[in-house]
Amino acid sequence: MSPFLSVVLGATLLTVVGIAFGGTFMLRVVTGSQPANELQKTFFRAGHAHAGVLVTLGVAVGLLTSAAGVSAAWAAAGTITVLSAAIFIPAGFFLSVLGSDPQRPNKSVAMIWVGAAALTAGLVLSGVSVLVAGIGDL
Repeated sequence: MSPFLSVVLGATLLTVVGIAFGGTFMLRVVTGSQPANELQKTFFRAGHAHAGVLVTLGVAVGLLTSAAGVSAAWAAAGTITVLSAAIFIPAGFFLSVLGSDPQRPNKSVAMIWVGAAALTAGLVLSGVSVLVAGIGDL
């Protein structure tokens, strides 16, 4: 694994502390300690779930591309692109329902689509890179 990818993945693992802290926020929302309407509850759940799953996926992509022998630059590019989705998608869910009683998501919901595009691009980039590395080793 390249030193750069190692630093990226190490920093990513530390973000799980933040995601875990977000779990305490979710517990307050679910128990009613933190006021939230149904839209907010739904979006907060989706944001928290996407953060955890996408960070895990980003770490897996980094390890897989490195193990497959993908060049350091391509491995980092794919991993960082997937990990950027782990920022944009949850942020879109959380930021689009801020306020005391929103009835619909605000324009920040567009961040979800930006994240979805980054996720797709990162997975295609990483998948093709792993295929090329595997075919090159045949």
